[in-house]
Amino acid sequence: MTEPRGQWSGRLGFILAATGSAIGLGNLWKFPYITLENNGGAFVLVYIGAVALVGVPIMIAEILMGRRTQMSPVGAFKAMAADRPGGAAWQGVGWLGVLAGFTILSYYSVVAGWTIHYTWLALNGHLSELASDPAVLGNYFGNEFLASGPQQVLYHVLFMGLTTGAVFFGVKGGIERVAKILMPLLFFILVILVIYSTTTSGFGEAIRFLFHPDFSTLTTGSVLEALGHAFFTLSLGMGAMLTYGSYIGRDFSIPKAALQISFLDTLIALMACIIMFSIINTSNIEVNKSATILFTTIPTVLVKLPGGGLLNALFYLLIGFAALTSTISLLEVVSSFAIDELGWTRHRATLTMGSVITVFGVLNALSLGGHGALSSINLIGRESTQGVFGTMDYLASNWFLPVGGFLIALFCGWVLSKATTRQELEEGHGTMAGYGIWSFLIRFVSPLAVGAIIVSVILGKEYQ
Repeated sequence: MTEPRGQWSGRLGFILAATGSAIGLGNLWKFPYITLENNGGAFVLVYIGAVALVGVPIMIAEILMGRRTQMSPVGAFKAMAADRPGGAAWQGVGWLGVLAGFTILSYYSVVAGWTIHYTWLALNGHLSELASDPAVLGNYFGNEFLASGPQQVLYHVLFMGLTTGAVFFGVKGGIERVAKILMPLLFFILVILVIYSTTTSGFGEAIRFLFHPDFSTLTTGSVLEALGHAFFTLSLGMGAMLTYGSYIGRDFSIPKAALQISFLDTLIALMACIIMFSIINTSNIEVNKSATILFTTIPTVLVKLPGGGLLNALFYLLIGFAALTSTISLLEVVSSFAIDELGWTRHRATLTMGSVITVFGVLNALSLGGHGALSSINLIGRESTQGVFGTMDYLASNWFLPVGGFLIALFCGWVLSKATTRQELEEGHGTMAGYGIWSFLIRFVSPLAVGAIIVSVILGKEYQ
């Protein structure tokens, strides 16, 4: 017998789980780094604009398709494209989402596993010793920890075990329960750290850097970087929001949910920037690598505070929490495909897919160990294709996500009828006064913006 399809217990469960999917290393690591690299203020405004004009419309489209069909990506496109031009060919978009989830999780979990190691280092006091000298900590991270293949594999396997365990217990009993515990904790600690940041000498400069735009610093590359990150941070183009949307009821307002998720995601990204830049400015530390922000810069500052060892442990534990809510959504995309399309039970689908991804991720972990340097640690959607790790990151960031988002926008904007999309969006929401705005954005603005990213990749100028 087919298992009953999972459902969220209510609006809060969905919002927290979907926000957890969006919030992860992209907010706490990647966004501060690319904001620093792109000179702050003006870049932040462009990013917020990209989220509002490109990200939110596509998120609405994904959730719309999920709820309409109550299916995972492949099944959703199969059902909605059955009587439309192109027919079965549109199923490829669903397959692309599953492939993206599989690929990203296979290397994202490797990086997420680092938080387990750093939490342990903080608890046993070793991190405090290393962090007393920034050069020593930097050398340890880049040339000892990353160079150790066995350690990379161990922590990757441990993190995949946590991810698989959460998905194994289902939508309400696993994914939602984890989100309801971890997301409030994450937000609470971020608030505490922001409050602490206001007491530092670098806080004023951090605020000026973030919120005082200088548009003369903007480049085409900056705009493309902002657009690209909007996809990565909102979990778009990989079927995560579509899958989560398939578990919501008819009484949910899709537009409101998308706006709330995007707002929380952007808020936490900005909070992370305030914390990072306040610390960097106060300590007068030059940041040369993206990895430096979380794994070499922060520990050297926190260790100087009262209870620095405990603060570092809590900091890395919460980064791990943020990463976990993201990896859970990635595995759910792949598992839901097996449940819906292959007829597997949730337990079989989760254990099988989790195991396969874990094995594949070992190649990524060993790729890092083989290089033993930060040059293969990308995660910022750039041109590096060094090793298996770099190749997977390159494919996901530069191809899978933008192409997936582009095709979803085309499908919902041009293939589905306005009567269908309007009916679905007004279900649980009421008359949607802004439907015309969403329709214009999903038909013209979103595809053109994402198309620009794809063209830049084809021309070999991605995010440069």
